[in-house]
Amino acid sequence: MYRVRLWSVRHARGLNRFYNGFERVLVALAPVFRAIGYQRLERPVAALERGVKGLLFDCKMCGQCVLSSTGMSCPMNCPKNIRNGPCGGVRANGHCEVRPEMRCVWVQAFAGAERMAGGLERIRVVQAPVDRRLEGRSSWLKVVREKTDPPKAEGKP
Repeated sequence: MYRVRLWSVRHARGLNRFYNGFERVLVALAPVFRAIGYQRLERPVAALERGVKGLLFDCKMCGQCVLSSTGMSCPMNCPKNIRNGPCGGVRANGHCEVRPEMRCVWVQAFAGAERMAGGLERIRVVQAPVDRRLEGRSSWLKVVREKTDPPKAEGKP
């Protein structure tokens, strides 16, 4: 898995382009998803997402994917789950202080971001803390909902 994860970072530009196209297809399918029901789709889509992203990125299924903002390096692979940049323990050789055999997830993230159009701007955007209630859920369906469903008024369910 680790070698594939490193491959994914090296090919961040192409993977990001593919994902952008994939996202457009998912958004176009939003009416179908609504007709079937997001709740019905959650389990099979999450299983598919877990398989694909698990292979390519060693995805931890946090439900709030930020791969396109982190150079295709999943920050949830950081032993400390640091989501907004490296900790103070990155070794001089770019390896993790907790797992010395592993390159720091954030060193990899910056390398991947350099390869992506607009990647260095996106990596500097501060990410919200992980909402643990979304773990195991599909971030693909979450993106479709965010891009297609009208925002709910405050105080209304």
